[in-house]
Amino acid sequence: MLIPIMCLLAFQTATSSHDSPAPILVVLGTAQDGGTPQAGSKMHPGWKDASKRRLVVSLGLLDKGQRWMFEATPDFPEQLQLLDELHAVEERPGLQGIFITHAHIGHYVGLMHLGHESMGSKSVPVYAMQKMATYLTENGPWSQLVRYKNIKLMDLKNGKPVAINERIQVTPFLVPHRQEFSEVVGYKIEGPNRSAIFIPDIDSWEKWDLEGTRIETLIQTVDLALLDATFYDGNELPGRDMSGFPHPFIRTTMERLKDLSPQDKAKVTFIHLNHTNPANWPDSDARKKISELGFKVANQLDKFEL
Repeated sequence: MLIPIMCLLAFQTATSSHDSPAPILVVLGTAQDGGTPQAGSKMHPGWKDASKRRLVVSLGLLDKGQRWMFEATPDFPEQLQLLDELHAVEERPGLQGIFITHAHIGHYVGLMHLGHESMGSKSVPVYAMQKMATYLTENGPWSQLVRYKNIKLMDLKNGKPVAINERIQVTPFLVPHRQEFSEVVGYKIEGPNRSAIFIPDIDSWEKWDLEGTRIETLIQTVDLALLDATFYDGNELPGRDMSGFPHPFIRTTMERLKDLSPQDKAKVTFIHLNHTNPANWPDSDARKKISELGFKVANQLDKFEL
């Protein structure tokens, strides 16, 4: 089972069987694309209480002086700073690569901070599927990042693993979700000892069934499953038709996965929570129910050995 490391000291001292620190996957953000609180949510307690704020969904990956990010979010500056505080390097931005899942605002717009107006980065590898790479190449302002060589696009192919160093590989896999501008993928991230899947956005598990993939089977093959948890149930947006926001409710996912073994349920960690989602709050009835049923909710700076 994947072991969460709850403090930086443990991260610094954890060793693998080969006397080398295990790669670490760290949660840099848990919120849906608009963050928590979202623009215009005037009464949200997060405006006055920092403990009620959540950065947009992102992961960091750390291994022996190397650093990668999954997603380039609107909160990229703060998330890069979090990486620096966890695992400082001299270079800026000091990233061996950024993996993008798709072209919705919470997942790629942070690339702008690599550009001429901000960091002026040099050839930061950005891993993307073909349509995503074409979107960045052919549409401003992103095309300027390519033209100025602030980023270097790295082609991904569905189901084809990419070895990012001698002991970590990342595999993209297509998932059904709104594809206005690009494909949508999840990622399998494999270290020397453990593995994880990251699926921040998907329309429904049933659509994926029709494409030949069952989430239950995939969970059984990994040690951590970070799954789309945008909404807890259908009651979060009064007066709005929630069919226009295709995501599996947390309650729906838990019902579907109820027959998994306790060990497999413990792998499931919900992420990408909308600002309306009651599971954001540790003392909520929703969070208590999730825990009672054997599942988890991701928290910023959760760390997992790979």
